[in-house]
Amino acid sequence: MSDPEKEESLSPLARLRSRMKEEGIDAYIVPTEDFHASEYIGEHFACRKYLTGFTGSAGTALVCQDFAGLWTDGRYFLQAEAQLKGSGFTLMKMDEKGVPSLFDFVTDRLISGQVLGFDGRVVSASDAKRYEEAGRKKGFTLRLDCDLVGEIWQDRPSLSAEPIWSLDVSWCGQDRKQKIKKVREELEKGKAEWLFISCLDDIAWLLNLRGNDIPCNPVFLSYLAMNRKECFLFVREGTVSPSLRKELEDDGISLRAYEDIYAFAGSLEPGTSVRICLERTNSRLVKSFPASVTIRKGEHPTTAMKAVKNETELENMKQAHVKDGVAVTRFLYWLKQTVGVEPVTELSAARKLYELRCEQEHFMGNSFAPIIAFGSHAAIIHYSATDETDVSLERKGLLLADTGGQYLEGTTDITRTIVLGPVSEKEKRYFTAVLKGHLALMAAVFREGCGGYDLDILARQPLWEMGVDYNHGTGHGVGYFLNVHEGPQRIHYKIAADKPVSAVLEPGMIISDEPGFYLPGEFGIRHENLLACKVLHQTEFGTFLGFEPLTVVPFDLEGILPDLLTGKEKELLNTYHEKVYETIASYLSPEERQWLKKNTESVK
Repeated sequence: MSDPEKEESLSPLARLRSRMKEEGIDAYIVPTEDFHASEYIGEHFACRKYLTGFTGSAGTALVCQDFAGLWTDGRYFLQAEAQLKGSGFTLMKMDEKGVPSLFDFVTDRLISGQVLGFDGRVVSASDAKRYEEAGRKKGFTLRLDCDLVGEIWQDRPSLSAEPIWSLDVSWCGQDRKQKIKKVREELEKGKAEWLFISCLDDIAWLLNLRGNDIPCNPVFLSYLAMNRKECFLFVREGTVSPSLRKELEDDGISLRAYEDIYAFAGSLEPGTSVRICLERTNSRLVKSFPASVTIRKGEHPTTAMKAVKNETELENMKQAHVKDGVAVTRFLYWLKQTVGVEPVTELSAARKLYELRCEQEHFMGNSFAPIIAFGSHAAIIHYSATDETDVSLERKGLLLADTGGQYLEGTTDITRTIVLGPVSEKEKRYFTAVLKGHLALMAAVFREGCGGYDLDILARQPLWEMGVDYNHGTGHGVGYFLNVHEGPQRIHYKIAADKPVSAVLEPGMIISDEPGFYLPGEFGIRHENLLACKVLHQTEFGTFLGFEPLTVVPFDLEGILPDLLTGKEKELLNTYHEKVYETIASYLSPEERQWLKKNTESVK
């Protein structure tokens, strides 16, 4: 019998190993996800963070009796190296030469008779299926029913149950009944009787609802199941007001308890066909379906629908970026006037920007935790200042500010690299190279049918010519007052492992343009705008698309080496800066307006 006091004195890793031994589990996987494959999660689901001490938004831990590893991507290598010290975990750098994938490592290590365990609610059905197939070949078995980290985490935060509220059609341009009708039409095409959706942003978009169960992401814990006549929403108790319940019921949506989704799935009639996305649905839910149910695999139809913004959403997104442009430009002015005169730190600068955004009408909060990174901190791609790491800003070097806001009009995401004082020729050279890539992608003209895979080289070419690169994607989709990262579109030369092709870019999609360069221990640079995809022209050769910048904030001219820019690049930068000034100058004070005028002057 275990001694509770002795158990409490052990590290989380030691206690997990003890429980694994008791359960006969040889390898245990702890992912970052919640029950809905969300990128960002509520504190209740932060099991990997609790176990390892690593706070990044992406990563998976594996624990064996003689090995513990954390797999994460290039955005987090420096952060993970620092946070894993003394934890007992080895950093496994994903996609780096000589580093096996988690799947390969696990399946190579386990032998016949051993057991692989995880909580099936936080592992996708597609991943579980791969492990099952490998297990059949090698003779190891799976346990999908064990939340062992939850068992050892004594002060685990409770499951969130924040109020859900309705987003008026004036903001989103289409009512929920229209959206549901379109989804049912897609369901009919796919010859499936039922559709099950677990993705929180898909459900929020479809029903024009928003919530606050995940910080910075206005979504709510839920599942949705619908057929051609019925629609069931599974939510946490107490999250829906009587008036909203009636509104939903009037639109044909019946409410059920959040936890009842598994029993509901298990109650389907034999022979029923269900459309479901195995990559974004947890394995326990899929295992709940009766064996006779036919699974029709494929993306949720809502994913592609919400990626293409309608005219109302696009117009509102432009207004959101005007507001955000005013706030961020005022922030840049404040930084230039204040740093070196009054004490400013990374954290206090983030608070100042938040205050400036709060002054904008319909501001609803940050769209992600702000990245305000000075000097060498900016080389940590997703650095987030804490009380322990916070440093004072000085009149020297570069400051990277990657931040975003949530407005009723839409979601913003912007990065500016700011010159706070003297910078080296090397810093300016890389600053300019990153800007050249940014401008090239912003000005892209491409045939309909191209995806982000086809365009990525435009942003990377100036850096590749210098023999350097950045270890993250160039662009991601953005939701409408929803998640700051949204698919299926992305810009990256690497095709995602779970997708056979790169998603096609379509008019109405919003995508980021954010090349960067990072030199560990010295500095980091990133320039990011959001772009709206649109039709440029149609000829006998086809339809040609391009981008319209939504972000309206100046780039720091003090970081540029003009001689490295071509005439075309100078024209692009000058035209963009003219738009910035024309769009936001009237919202600024006379002093701010004068500063903006100087900082949007033509580059010769």
